[in-house]
Amino acid sequence: MQSGVLPMIWTFLQDQVLGMKWLNSAIGSLLSALGLDITSRLGGSLQFFLYDVIKITILLCALIFLISYIQSYFPPERSKKIIGRFHGLGANCIAALLGTVTPFCSCSSIPLFMGFTSAGLPLGVTFSFLISSPMVDLGSLILLASIFGAKVAVTYVIVGLVIAVAGGSLIEALHMERHVEDFILNAGNVDIQAPTLTRRDRLTYAKEQMVGTFQKVFPYILVGVGIGAIIHNWIPEAWVETVLGSSNPFGVVLAVLVGVPMYADIFGTIPVAEALLSKGAQLGTILSFMMAVTTLSLPSMIMLRKAIKPRLLALFVAICTIGIILVGYFFNVIQFLFV
Repeated sequence: MQSGVLPMIWTFLQDQVLGMKWLNSAIGSLLSALGLDITSRLGGSLQFFLYDVIKITILLCALIFLISYIQSYFPPERSKKIIGRFHGLGANCIAALLGTVTPFCSCSSIPLFMGFTSAGLPLGVTFSFLISSPMVDLGSLILLASIFGAKVAVTYVIVGLVIAVAGGSLIEALHMERHVEDFILNAGNVDIQAPTLTRRDRLTYAKEQMVGTFQKVFPYILVGVGIGAIIHNWIPEAWVETVLGSSNPFGVVLAVLVGVPMYADIFGTIPVAEALLSKGAQLGTILSFMMAVTTLSLPSMIMLRKAIKPRLLALFVAICTIGIILVGYFFNVIQFLFV
């Protein structure tokens, strides 16, 4: 009896709490009551758009508030001290894990990376942080679970952390410190004592982060959901299967190449991924696209170039690209375990 109750509870949490299927049904009923045929392309697109925008907005605000509250316990000074207590592979692992409670996009994590590097932390360790921060934050875990299920979300985070640790370790082994710009290396290490925050301070900080981040990413949510609605209701399934399905062995590579020039975050890419999956695209191909967009966006690379020299930047891009492609093919092979 008990063994049957737990799966039912988990399914309820998955479908109704994270997935908010009740919201989709409510929007469908409302549109139908207004005389719109939700089985038509236009009606289906509008239902998809409203449902995903509202769902992602609710999850976004709740997650940013919660994660920002947690993040208030890990200011840069404290994070630096935590990482500094570890050495070797352990330091890379801690840096990658700390990256999961930091900002949601690579442009936000690059200034922290620069600060850690200036403070004298090993270069490979700071790169483990830089890779993991936009790729596997806690927000991505919850949002991925709401769309693809908990098994996919947890596996995604694990392989993302593996890429971060492996990439940082490789950069450390190659001794690339001379390829960091001089102004970063010569900035020196200035310890500033972080003020003690009260619970009220932390709640205020979390609220400010929630509002600021929401204002910044909401346009990308609208664009992402709009693209997802078009794919979901207007692009023939055969087209998506041909380009990103199992019949195309280069689908993963294509998805990465398409994702790199874009600039978005996990919140803007998930609606596109959801629509592609429903049209027959392979799971690994979709996840590779998401990783490429969030980790290797062109604006982020331009910003990172100010801190590191071309050879190190090229190595960083190569490590991330190869890792993301391998992850894509890995998920495609084991997709039958999740779908």
